[in-house]
Amino acid sequence: MIDIAVVDYGMGNLRSVSKALEHVAPGKRVVVTSDPADIAAAERVVFPGQGAMPDCVRELDARGLRQAVISAAADKPFLGICIGLQLLFDHSEEGNAAGLSILPGNVKRFADADMVDANGARLKVPHMGWNEVYQSRPHPIWNDIADGERFYYVHSYYVVPEDAEIEVGYSNYPKRFTSCIARDNIFAVQFHPEKSQHAGLKLLSNFVAWDGRP
Repeated sequence: MIDIAVVDYGMGNLRSVSKALEHVAPGKRVVVTSDPADIAAAERVVFPGQGAMPDCVRELDARGLRQAVISAAADKPFLGICIGLQLLFDHSEEGNAAGLSILPGNVKRFADADMVDANGARLKVPHMGWNEVYQSRPHPIWNDIADGERFYYVHSYYVVPEDAEIEVGYSNYPKRFTSCIARDNIFAVQFHPEKSQHAGLKLLSNFVAWDGRP
């Protein structure tokens, strides 16, 4: 019995994700795996990732994991993290890469011309460090997490969902961007909960307890 499968396609710090999950769910079996059979057998699936979108797509396909991820996202409690959020959509400006088209929408780069704060200071890309996350609407994964709680980001691209209703969280850098989405059994975030201390661990704990319903 695999309680939580962490998808391993060679892109990301999977050890920190798995260790964080083991910390919040000591009685659960957490497996880091590149085996589609393990993903199919797992009760719930975590889809993390770091790096460039084209590389992630290439490695996902090279390991034969595309269909396993698509199938898991169709019927299991499913958590996407960072690139694991971006890959759910149709297309990314990063390398003109096609995503998995699980959700309609695109991934765009922060525009350099817009990267000025309220005082006129230039903001750096990538967006790196702590930032507030505001909850667009209630969701079980927000249980006991304060609106405006800070989470840790490292990214240069952000998602633009075709359906604005799937947004459940956003941040500002300097303009508002979607940082969390949810649809049915899918919840996905741009930030790194495994690097976000207490709030991130609470989010992972809520995911482990979540039954996959909105």
